Amino acid sequence: MALGLGWKQVSPERVASGGVVAPHERLPWGKTVGLGAQHVVAMFGATFVFPLIMGLNPQLAIMMSGIATVMFLLIVQGKVPSYLGTSAAFVGGVAAIRAQGGDSSTVTGAIFIAGLILAAVGVAIHFLGAGLLHKVLPPVVTGAVVMLIGFNLAPVVANIYWPQDQWVAFATMLFTIVVAVAFRGFISRISVFLALVFGTALSWVLDNTVGPITSVLGGASEATEHVRWDYSGVGGADWFGLPQKTTVAADGMETVGWHLPTFSAAAILLVIPAVIALIAENAGHVKAVAEMTGEDLNPYMGKAIGADGVGTAVASFVGGSPTTTYAENIGVMAATKVYSTAAYYVAAAVAILFGLSPKFGALVASIPGGVLGGITVVLYGMIGLLGAKIWKENGVDFANPINLVPVAAGVIIGTGDVAMNLGENFALSGIAFGTIVAIAAYHLARALAPRELREDADRVGGTLTHVGPTVYGDSDGIDDLYQEGYPGHAGQERRRDEL
Repeated sequence: MALGLGWKQVSPERVASGGVVAPHERLPWGKTVGLGAQHVVAMFGATFVFPLIMGLNPQLAIMMSGIATVMFLLIVQGKVPSYLGTSAAFVGGVAAIRAQGGDSSTVTGAIFIAGLILAAVGVAIHFLGAGLLHKVLPPVVTGAVVMLIGFNLAPVVANIYWPQDQWVAFATMLFTIVVAVAFRGFISRISVFLALVFGTALSWVLDNTVGPITSVLGGASEATEHVRWDYSGVGGADWFGLPQKTTVAADGMETVGWHLPTFSAAAILLVIPAVIALIAENAGHVKAVAEMTGEDLNPYMGKAIGADGVGTAVASFVGGSPTTTYAENIGVMAATKVYSTAAYYVAAAVAILFGLSPKFGALVASIPGGVLGGITVVLYGMIGLLGAKIWKENGVDFANPINLVPVAAGVIIGTGDVAMNLGENFALSGIAFGTIVAIAAYHLARALAPRELREDADRVGGTLTHVGPTVYGDSDGIDDLYQEGYPGHAGQERRRDEL
């Protein structure tokens, strides 16, 4: 069918014998529901961690992620199985907006515009082809932008989350690493979720054995004595109901819920670089699914990128968080060999149901800051290292000064939060400034370089041949595809050895 809703049922024996369930097929509904729930668990941890650290409502975020997933599947006509969880690419820009006094409506207004830009890029790719995109954003530039987005977040961990409880943060970090590395398959892919449970349980044990802790809570100016895990708001929350509306107390403190966006040019500039990261993420997702299923999905590349833009715009318009494809779900597909979009519709429905529970939202909002510190120190580093992964997999040659010099400047500006004051009330800094320098200086260097350097840059790493599944929010830090193997990947064993 045109919308990809006409699934052909296949027998479970096909999977048992090593067969693949294609996107337009499905297992019996009982097994399909089970797989859909598995997809929800796989993306669960990171999907509500990132709304928390962006200061957005996690209950609303999980609900809108389900709605965005349904929209994505309809736009790609069921050809590209995917779940749209919360994107980490916006965290740095959002932190910068809030540091400048922006509230949640300013944050979501900026994300909304970024979503529209991403949707427009998707439309352009659909009609003009991906070649133009590769010329504007070659792998050396894309990798640099992704890297500076991730490493720019280091101060958020160091100054806000880690100090709230350094020992719980350290234990949670170690737990995440151990589970991600020591286990295989589904357990490894949900290491973030398991770390959330472990860290919260550890906080409860410490509260009831050694007593409260004295530390500076996020956003506070002075240290106070408090319990590590304050779950007092969970008991009084309703089991069912819509997310609350954003309210602002007399002292200016915001209780975030659903709200409409407001727009600030300065805030928009701070989050636009995330669009580049989302382009890379979605392109990698489509390429990975194409390799796994053996289908030609190039005609759907633009639709997938545009669909993510639409999902991001719709979610942020009501106060939700930005969306993106998730590598955890790629891993589930690789392990089960079930690529049916029916399972993703089930996952979306489950997420929407969670979003209709204020008690669930209150539970998520109660996660201790120390736990978030231990998890984000891993996740933020993984975001930055994805940039290096893009360079490696596309053979970017840093012996060529066209690649080395401009990108070096952009990465340091972005990670060091360097500022360029353009007047009394406006400055470019951090991620936005670093992205502009990386892109503009790269193309300037190409224009000025001798012909042989340009040809060498084009020959080695000049086109985006491979991005690989995103690891934003990924629970194991390397491609699940190379752990589990998947059909159509002739170099599987060689790549596994390399990693």
